[in-house]
Amino acid sequence: MSIAQEYNRAAKTHSGGEPPRPPVFSSKLEEREFLKFRLAQALRIFGNRGYDEGVAGHITVRARSTPFDPIRSDCFWVNPFGLHFKLIQPHDLLLVDHKGQILEESGQKDGPFRILNTAAFMIHSAIHAARPDVLCAAHSHSTYGKAFSALGKTLDPISQDACAFYNDHALYTQYNGIVLDEAEGLAITQALGSKKAAILQNHGLLVATASIEATLHFYVAMERACQVQLIAEAAGKTVHINPAQAAETGKTVGSQGGGWFSGSMEFMVLEKEEGVKFQLQGSS
Repeated sequence: MSIAQEYNRAAKTHSGGEPPRPPVFSSKLEEREFLKFRLAQALRIFGNRGYDEGVAGHITVRARSTPFDPIRSDCFWVNPFGLHFKLIQPHDLLLVDHKGQILEESGQKDGPFRILNTAAFMIHSAIHAARPDVLCAAHSHSTYGKAFSALGKTLDPISQDACAFYNDHALYTQYNGIVLDEAEGLAITQALGSKKAAILQNHGLLVATASIEATLHFYVAMERACQVQLIAEAAGKTVHINPAQAAETGKTVGSQGGGWFSGSMEFMVLEKEEGVKFQLQGSS
């Protein structure tokens, strides 16, 4: 099912007027600039939500080729090593190829933050290479995801929201230290498979989807699902939604289109707070 079809399915959960839809771009160059703008916004939202842990954590967006430059689709944009999530702007992002080289199309030509996080490269380069359907991937050491990952299990369908991950997230059971080699990135990618999320045991959460908005939404939703399950299990024995209903519910709350729609609201809030939004060509 395409993201457009999934979006249409998610849109059926309301009645009334036409809901917002993904933007339409006048050129590939405009699309690329929007993706960089959106990625920087997503990183600042991570920072605002406290998903930072020192230099750990990264979000990537697959680069899109344009008629104006030689950027290939096997490259991706990523936050620089050592710059806090809350401070990142589009010009700070690094464009990296699948050899780990920082390309000159990046915004900054020099400076203290033109450094690539090795773990970010090893994990994200493997995901983007193996999953052409993934536009955006995010990993961080957020508190509840990190705590839940220590249990060595996947999320249970104990709420409607948790059904977004029913049969659509994986568990990577090996912790081999900081991800500094290619084999570890490939092993994580293999564990992720075709799913949209993974729990990295003793490490944190990973989400990979077809849009920046959906990746942001499902990361936030997964962090909350971890929090809710930790609270519920501490209180007593949990009751699970039956498998058939969990699967059916997951088709709506866990769809790529539904993720885009829900995630877009986070960006609306940020734009209201910051007073800055991306201006599409031809828009007033």
